[in-house]
Amino acid sequence: MININKDEILETINMIDTEHLDVRTITMGISLFDCITDDITRLCDKIYDKLTFCAKNLVSTGEEIEKIYGIPIINKRVSVTPISLVGSNISSEDYVKIAKTLDRAADTLGINFIGGYGALVQKGYTVGAKRLIESIPEALSTTNRVCSSVNVASTKAGINMDAVRDMGKIIKRTAELTKDNESIGCAKLVVFANVPEDNPFMAGAFHGMGEADCAINVGVSGPGVVSSAIKKAGDCDITELAEVVKKTAFKITRMGQLVAREASARLNAPFGIVDLSLAPTPAVGDSVAHILEAMGLETCGACGTTACLALLNDAVKKGGVMASSHVGGLSGAFIPVSEDAGMINAVESGCLTLEKLEAMTAVCSVGLDMIAVPGDTPADVISALIADEIAIGVVNTKTTAVRVIPAIGKGIGDSVHFGGLLGDAPVMRINTASPAKFISRGGRVPAPIHSLKN
Repeated sequence: MININKDEILETINMIDTEHLDVRTITMGISLFDCITDDITRLCDKIYDKLTFCAKNLVSTGEEIEKIYGIPIINKRVSVTPISLVGSNISSEDYVKIAKTLDRAADTLGINFIGGYGALVQKGYTVGAKRLIESIPEALSTTNRVCSSVNVASTKAGINMDAVRDMGKIIKRTAELTKDNESIGCAKLVVFANVPEDNPFMAGAFHGMGEADCAINVGVSGPGVVSSAIKKAGDCDITELAEVVKKTAFKITRMGQLVAREASARLNAPFGIVDLSLAPTPAVGDSVAHILEAMGLETCGACGTTACLALLNDAVKKGGVMASSHVGGLSGAFIPVSEDAGMINAVESGCLTLEKLEAMTAVCSVGLDMIAVPGDTPADVISALIADEIAIGVVNTKTTAVRVIPAIGKGIGDSVHFGGLLGDAPVMRINTASPAKFISRGGRVPAPIHSLKN
């Protein structure tokens, strides 16, 4: 039981009303291992039946909790076992049938996204994983709510450069197949290193192999709350600033814990984790970039940005761990360009570049996220961008990811317009000096020496 006094209730109401505090998502993770069968028609039927049974009350339960506690719950989502493990060595065409089944189930349930159409290939390909990855462009171009993720590296295994090479081509093909809709397929596809198995946020959510048959994971967000707290703190020193962020993150996480436990009880599913990730939106006042500027930067991207982000990310994690014994997922600060009004302004002013963003990913929660680049960017350049970002994750034993949109038909200075939480992405300059020979080598980048901890 969580004890909350009157002052905390009033403070939370103010956070919700004026500072954009919300539960970004309740995500139900569902295992599909018991659906496995050699018959593709039967497999699809079993997947649909299990999803629509287990998550049948997910949306209505979220809405009930919203009414009872007055806490906005923006998204209700489902994540599933990585589909390459469920489909095994079926054909790429049959994998697309599974994607359409997932989409149909999502539509029936009324959720906004379903994650898990992906593969774990950090050390090599299975037949099934290879075929699923080949199917991703068609799967994402023929569905609306399916999200895909591929883990190509880990600190323990190193980097699968064959997969890195292939994902550049997959991303380009996905962009081309969805070019009539701003290449939106790429906004539903993310490439990971050290992927967490309990992340409730899309597009990277999936239900890990070590998870229960079903679990409730909640993602809480509150960039506006943190920004407001920093402004109220005034001209304090850095140590005090870190304490302000930590205490604010504690309060936000307590709210997420309340919602998670309530949803778990009502849905009769185990409580998994609370993910405290400062996930921004395009709304004014809901920006991670504006938090960094409130710390004292003229604009995000200025010298000092990486240091400010490191402080923010660490304090958020410490505050979250104080508030809940089950903090997981990514938990920290996200820096998705298209979803953050402050990031967009910094890019458009020329202060925030792709190179600076890459430096920032060494200390944030995810990586190069929701970044648009010119549509004619070669596939090997995209692969090399992935390799750089994934290397940061592997060497630093942290999760990193790339969600990049080659905006077909657009160039530097143009924008892609997704709307909603996905926002608008200015097309950024990317260095196109050729890495083709390096990328074509394939093979594996060995795991770093500090991975040998047994």
